[in-house]
Amino acid sequence: MATSHADDASVYYVPHSSPWPIVGAVGLFIAMLGLASWMNGEGWGQWVFYAGLAVTLFMLTGWFADVIAESVGGKYNSQVDRSFRMGMVWFIFSEVMFFAAFFGALFYARMFAVPWLGGAGDGAATHEFLWNSFDAAWPTNGPAGLGGEFRTIPAWGIPLLNTLLLLASGVTLTISHHALKAGERGKVLVWLAATVLLGTVFMGFQIYEYVHAYSDLNLTMASGIYGSTFFMMTGFHGVHVTLGAVMLAVMFFRVLKGHFTKDNHFAFEAVAWYWHFVDVVWLILFLFVYVI
Repeated sequence: MATSHADDASVYYVPHSSPWPIVGAVGLFIAMLGLASWMNGEGWGQWVFYAGLAVTLFMLTGWFADVIAESVGGKYNSQVDRSFRMGMVWFIFSEVMFFAAFFGALFYARMFAVPWLGGAGDGAATHEFLWNSFDAAWPTNGPAGLGGEFRTIPAWGIPLLNTLLLLASGVTLTISHHALKAGERGKVLVWLAATVLLGTVFMGFQIYEYVHAYSDLNLTMASGIYGSTFFMMTGFHGVHVTLGAVMLAVMFFRVLKGHFTKDNHFAFEAVAWYWHFVDVVWLILFLFVYVI
């Protein structure tokens, strides 16, 4: 029987050595090796990527199971709770910087690199001697028409619909959170299930948009700087939505099993923070990638 330290602020639970960090590192290395090889035309890269992804999912399942067992076993106290909160804050900050790098790259390409190549400002010499036929217009399929002509995805179709879906999911998750703090488990489950459904529908439309871009618009990752930034930013955001939906589904089953109380449910709060962060990133992405 595990000893509960929930009321002893002088005790800080330190887990035994865990294999999950090294398993996760190996899985991510294999996945990235496979993905890089796959994107560079190596046929074996696809299966290596799937193998690495499977190892990573195995790690996440095992690690989360251990943490959940420790939590319901009464091994965490207020100090551990503060550590989890600080860890989640710093994790989300790292995600902010991650996406800031992509938005910075997009800004630099649009506001500096493309105009310079077109001869604007200090780029007159660059335009004259390096690329005097370049047309400084955005979106561009440069360099030299790399990937061929393409069309962009209108902002007021599926992207707008996806924006509304994510905004609605933020509302349903907030309702679910308030219901949890009020001790209304049935209401928590209904609104949490609605949030997962909205996130899943969002990803369905995102996949459809990608298929449409490749098959009908000739918009691919080979479509110059526009194609690269478009798929990099929307793709990584899609990965975050997928992970968020999985975490919300885990929260659904934990609520179903009665793991949370109205005063002790930080795991739920942490996932809610993450989901709202993903919502905010999409709003910025929708504005600067699709609209402007």
